[in-house]
Amino acid sequence: MENPLSKWRSELRGTFSNNAPTIPQWELDLEKGDDGGYFGPESAAWAVHGSMTTLVAGIQSLLIQALHPGALAGVHDHSSYRSDPLGRLAGTIRWIFTLTYGDTAAARQASDKVLRIHEHIRGSYNTNSGEVRPYTANDPDLLRWIHLAFTQAFLATHEAYGGPIPGGSDAYVADWAVAGALMQVENPPTTVSGLNDQLAAYTKELRYDETVAETVAFIRNPPLARSQQGGYKILFAAAVASLPLGYKELLQLSTPRLGPLSLPVTVPTKGVLGVVRWSLGSPGPSEASARARRIRLGV
Repeated sequence: MENPLSKWRSELRGTFSNNAPTIPQWELDLEKGDDGGYFGPESAAWAVHGSMTTLVAGIQSLLIQALHPGALAGVHDHSSYRSDPLGRLAGTIRWIFTLTYGDTAAARQASDKVLRIHEHIRGSYNTNSGEVRPYTANDPDLLRWIHLAFTQAFLATHEAYGGPIPGGSDAYVADWAVAGALMQVENPPTTVSGLNDQLAAYTKELRYDETVAETVAFIRNPPLARSQQGGYKILFAAAVASLPLGYKELLQLSTPRLGPLSLPVTVPTKGVLGVVRWSLGSPGPSEASARARRIRLGV
């Protein structure tokens, strides 16, 4: 009979791998390839994506993305996030880690696969001015918004709860601009200043409505195993606490408080992330495969 600790670790691993019983083959396949990839062990991308702060970042990026009615329409009308949230999470993790740790050919193939899927995601949404606007998931403005939301969330949460970033925050934005370019985002930002400027350009397009409220409610309480729900509540609070104030207010979210005092978030968040790292092991399979490939190639 599986002991409670082993059961909890199995459930946790399953959350990130769509309940795969073993390490997914695609992670092991990252050891293959003919070059070192777009990023290396000393890169900002490895520092951020190799840390557990990505768990908080994933939550925050979904919250930010939901504010754009075009992006939310695509998710609401076509995504399996409600019926198969773990499958969608596993797919996103695969794309991120393939770009971060795979060779350049694998990174391009992973991005091209997402773009092909996007070709079938189309519909229409109402803008804030009342216009009915058709969309496809590959529309340039939507691709940019998703890239900006991702970059903002992963940077902000790592700055709040993670360690140092080699080269600083600008280095991470510049690294992940490579992912933007692979996803056909024209002139993705390469500095924090540029990131903030491009995000600000979307302000008038963003809104909070019933569909956003439903999405936020789902993100707040996803269908996780009972053993993970307590830790997730802390990570959700961490995502909200590190949101830029404008997005936090628009989403009608606030940092947990006890009367006039904000409840501490940083220490319990780092505690949860530490437990998850201990459970999943470090380095993760993707990073280990990338290191083995680089050793084989003499990179």
